[in-house]
Amino acid sequence: MTRRRRVERLLGVAAVAAAAVAGWLGLVVAPPDAVQGQAQRLLYVHVPAAWVAYVAFAWVLIASVGYLIRRDLAWDRRAQAGAELGVGLTALTIVLGSLWARPIWGVWWTWDARLVTTVVLLLSYVGYAGVRGLSTDPHRNARRAAAVGILAFVNVPVVHFSVLWWRTLHQPPTVLQPASPPMDPAMLTALFGGIVAFSLAGMWVGLRRVRMLASAAPVAAAAPTRSEPIRVEAGGRR
Repeated sequence: MTRRRRVERLLGVAAVAAAAVAGWLGLVVAPPDAVQGQAQRLLYVHVPAAWVAYVAFAWVLIASVGYLIRRDLAWDRRAQAGAELGVGLTALTIVLGSLWARPIWGVWWTWDARLVTTVVLLLSYVGYAGVRGLSTDPHRNARRAAAVGILAFVNVPVVHFSVLWWRTLHQPPTVLQPASPPMDPAMLTALFGGIVAFSLAGMWVGLRRVRMLASAAPVAAAAPTRSEPIRVEAGGRR
């Protein structure tokens, strides 16, 4: 077993253990919200999913810049893995938000600034995946994907600060907003547990996906730098 596979296994075990602890904290230790009741427990998965999606998209940005600088397809594979993880978690965030909105707002969906910008973010990274099939040249696809990955990240801070920039039904930041009322310690602990569990699971999925992409393309083509003259040997062989 290689060192990378050992790291993957340790992350997987840690993620399962953290998920068990987070579930116990969120379902048993944390009390129901005084206003929202049991529906508020969705916070402990909704926020961590959104947080890890942000991190995944930040990794897409870093890996995309890394590819453009190094012209190494290993960086492109890292960016692709991060984008796939971010898309999945953003879709999960939207679904969990709708489940939470129904008993609290009375609707599954509303044209709220946070919701709309999040859907735009999701579609941007779906488009990121789409540009990868436009060419048979892996480096051309990687360059296009890197450009989209860098530009799409502009929407991440827009999503995060939308609840502060516009009037919205969505709850404003609680933990990172100094003016917000203090959060119940048990609830804060459950939220932190969910973030740890999702972060560990996200790292495990990301590393595993990078390894799968690398195994699907075992010989990484080097980025073309200059044209090489064709040498013809005796007998007509090139």
